[in-house]
Amino acid sequence: MQDDNRAMEGKRVAFLTLGCKVNSYETEGMRELFLKAGAVETDFDEEADVYVVNTCSVTNIADRKSRQMLHRAKKNNPNAVVVAAGCYAQAAGDRLLEPDGVDLIIGNNQKTKIVELTEKILESREAEGRCALVEIAKEQSFEELPIETVTEHTRAYVKIEDGCNQFCSYCIIPYVRGRVRSRNEKEILAEIARLAFEGYREVVLTGIHLSSYGLENKRAESDAEAEAPLLNLLRQIQNVEGIQRIRLGSLEPRIMTEAFVRELSSLSKICPHFHLSLQSGCDATLKRMNRKYTTAEYREVVACLRRYFDNPAITTDIIVGFPGETEEEFSETLRYATEIAFSQIHIFKYSRRAGTAADRMDNQLPESVKTERSGKLAQAECALQTAYRNSFAGKTEQVLFEEEVTVDGRNYITGHTTRYIKVYLPMEEKQIHSNETAEVFLSEKQICDGVECRLVS
Repeated sequence: MQDDNRAMEGKRVAFLTLGCKVNSYETEGMRELFLKAGAVETDFDEEADVYVVNTCSVTNIADRKSRQMLHRAKKNNPNAVVVAAGCYAQAAGDRLLEPDGVDLIIGNNQKTKIVELTEKILESREAEGRCALVEIAKEQSFEELPIETVTEHTRAYVKIEDGCNQFCSYCIIPYVRGRVRSRNEKEILAEIARLAFEGYREVVLTGIHLSSYGLENKRAESDAEAEAPLLNLLRQIQNVEGIQRIRLGSLEPRIMTEAFVRELSSLSKICPHFHLSLQSGCDATLKRMNRKYTTAEYREVVACLRRYFDNPAITTDIIVGFPGETEEEFSETLRYATEIAFSQIHIFKYSRRAGTAADRMDNQLPESVKTERSGKLAQAECALQTAYRNSFAGKTEQVLFEEEVTVDGRNYITGHTTRYIKVYLPMEEKQIHSNETAEVFLSEKQICDGVECRLVS
């Protein structure tokens, strides 16, 4: 390998991210490593010297998409170095080397080595050293991939945790991400301070199991003790000058005790938008999923949030077609979702993952049933989302504006309220720029995935 990382000087590198916001964050980190080594970024559909595909393995569809993108990279330039990183790479291992034409495999907790290993491949196409994997279940350290700049102009995602200890019966993630590992608090605050200095107004805390932040080194003796690390971090982010909004990624219902919610409500920068993973509105299904709460407990968490926050956005994930889910169990979920009045639901058709407990369960449902149930839930979700948006019609909300778009020949600038309602402001109203905040009146007029608004005079 050449000295001073000059082997990458001038090399064209393209990136593609599949899956979650954690993957997006990690791609940004890898991108910065390549650029610091002298590489030049290019579009994934263009000819490049190196293609990095940050893969996902949460479903069979994600696996297939990962394989397709790896094949596309090799097709774009057969002589390029194709790098498979992330969860699918961790799961598939060296099986990707031959049939998929992958030149380098970078597993989880090995991404900081990506430039060094890519340089070796560029210099010699020998197979030795082409598979950088660790036994992820034994990893105890958080891999630092600090980011100095992000591609989004107004909202910055900050990864604070990796891994999961929950072992829900359907989920492959603990096997490909390993156990809970938390990022050093000082590193988190330093990154957020840099982002604030660069002008970012909103940070979104993300992780594989955000609710477990800071808990891997001790056994919590009480709910209050379990809450402390994340709450302490939020209190300190609250004091970072320049940051106006703090948004939380997916949270487990069990962390949302009344004491936790009360403390959240005292932090003025916390967005009243809470993504509480549900997965099913039927207790029997939840038990088979190995989810560690009941529908009654979940309902109380939602009620608590609504006591302390004014009309908060409650969003969730729901899986349909889980093994053994009867028509009545699905109907329970449908009724429950309507009762809770979610503002948005991310709907997933159950996907078998080899090695998980659910994969070995009887009564696996046909794809046609999953599709039918997904459609029914999607109809209910659309009505719930519209009703939630309309509940703000005529009300004043603060919006962080993000980008200009054209819809049906009319120019708008779009943004999101603190509750993550997307709004469309007609450009003729007044010149508003990206990354500016303003008070607006929301209307009932639906536009695409949001509502039209006008500025408060």
